[in-house]
Amino acid sequence: MMPLLRHQSVFFLIMRRLRAPLIVLIVIIAISVFGLTLAPGVDADGKPAHISFFHALYFISYTATTIGFGEIPYAFSDQQRLWVLVCIYLSVIGWAYTIGTVFALLADRTLQQAIRTQSFMRAVRNLREPFYLVCGFGETGRLICDALDRLGFRAVVVELDEARVGEIELHGYRADVPALCADARNPETLTFAGLTHRSCIGVMALTNDDSANLAIAIAARLLAPGIPALCRAESSDTAANMASFGTRHIINPFEKFAEYLALALHAPAAWHLLTWLTGVPGTTMERQRDPPHGEWILCGHGRFGRMLAHVLEREGVPLTIIDRNAAPPAPSARWVQGEGTGAHALETAGVRRAAGIVAATANDVDNLSTVVTARELNPALFVILRQNHFANNSLFEAFNYDVNVVPSRIIAHECLAILTTPLLVPFLEDMKRHDEDWCGRLLKRLTGRFGWDIPAVWSERINLSRAPALYRKLMKGATVELQSLLKSPSNRDDALACEILLLRRDDDHLLIPAGDTQLRPGDELLLVGTAEARREFGLLISNDHALVYVLTGTDLPGGWIWERLSRPRHEPS
Repeated sequence: MMPLLRHQSVFFLIMRRLRAPLIVLIVIIAISVFGLTLAPGVDADGKPAHISFFHALYFISYTATTIGFGEIPYAFSDQQRLWVLVCIYLSVIGWAYTIGTVFALLADRTLQQAIRTQSFMRAVRNLREPFYLVCGFGETGRLICDALDRLGFRAVVVELDEARVGEIELHGYRADVPALCADARNPETLTFAGLTHRSCIGVMALTNDDSANLAIAIAARLLAPGIPALCRAESSDTAANMASFGTRHIINPFEKFAEYLALALHAPAAWHLLTWLTGVPGTTMERQRDPPHGEWILCGHGRFGRMLAHVLEREGVPLTIIDRNAAPPAPSARWVQGEGTGAHALETAGVRRAAGIVAATANDVDNLSTVVTARELNPALFVILRQNHFANNSLFEAFNYDVNVVPSRIIAHECLAILTTPLLVPFLEDMKRHDEDWCGRLLKRLTGRFGWDIPAVWSERINLSRAPALYRKLMKGATVELQSLLKSPSNRDDALACEILLLRRDDDHLLIPAGDTQLRPGDELLLVGTAEARREFGLLISNDHALVYVLTGTDLPGGWIWERLSRPRHEPS
């Protein structure tokens, strides 16, 4: 791995490249000045005279730079003018050589990279607000940065592809996104990118190279063990290696979707609730059909196909696999060798009586061709369609699929859920342990209130930095119930458009806590609602006046002086 050029090396790089031209210029000027002092001349009185070194240097300086102030301190003799003529042509040659070297230096990629690195390091060093370090700006990294920008978080990007780095400036983010074209496997690169910066609150390894993601995971574990690291891993060996180094969040998009599919088969309501809560804010999700029971067809038996086959067989689903390769020695499912894009292989697999089909190959065109042909043969099929490249999104949106599997989107959703809303993961785990009726009732209540637009999901901790007003009130012994906080700070008769999903205290989780639950200092809350409700809730837990109004209906006078004057005399200061 080639090390990055340090910022202090830029000056020395320029000086090294200009060393020869500068020496040539200095020699030419020195010879010109010395020769001019030796050339005989006459002064204003017609007496023989020689120019001093100072006047010679002055004259050569403005002559060589084409300024031209005339002959000083007196008119030159023919010998002096002849020498000056020689000096003029020497200086032209020297300047031409120097300027050509400067232009070549400005076009040098090494210098450009060094200057960009210096600018990048300065931008990262000057960051004063929390930021996430995103390694890889492919489809997943782009979705992550877009979502972080909408949520008001800063991001720093390291990407190996120079073209992708150039795209960042075209996205029009609300806040600048410092980006560096470099190899994130280099620990020095990660240090320059702010891995050890005091404002770095998370690192994401999202490249399409498992070895690079492993190197980032190891560097994050050793250099910054206190911040969470989320790493993409598409092979079980890489995931196991990451886990051995203590990486807590390892995301395999295929394995994650296989878990979702297993949940959808036996608990559809829980699946709908999970996809609704983990979606990208600002988007809309349409309610999908519940996966039907019956025979299924799986087209493609690669890494993704093998995981899905394992899940479907574990759920007791009759499965037929279509793959161009021959069947393994002891296939656990019915096997059809052929191309899933052809009607013959689909007919052999029993597509007309099948309940669902999964197009799981690594080729987007083959997947679309498979499901189009299958739908013509059986219009009632439940279709799960794998999309490998987000650039083909318009083609996939034109087809009426039931579930679209986009690995980059799965990883982005999982990263956002873990980093921006830490309580969402334990909530989803607790939710999966409840029965289908409980999940169905919760889904109906939440979507009935907030619609199918992806809601704002956020966490709040009752401490002095996040909720100063509420924390101080609780520390004084006040009793505050959850239901009393879910009121609008502008009109306490109106309820806030949000609900509390989880309350965590002392390693204990209260799922959908009752409204009369009393809060304690240090409690953590998971809320879901609208973006406006999130802003209002943040105001009332941090502003004393808003909190008192919501709890008591008393509208305190504004300002420190009026507050003290209106305070009852028996109330302690």
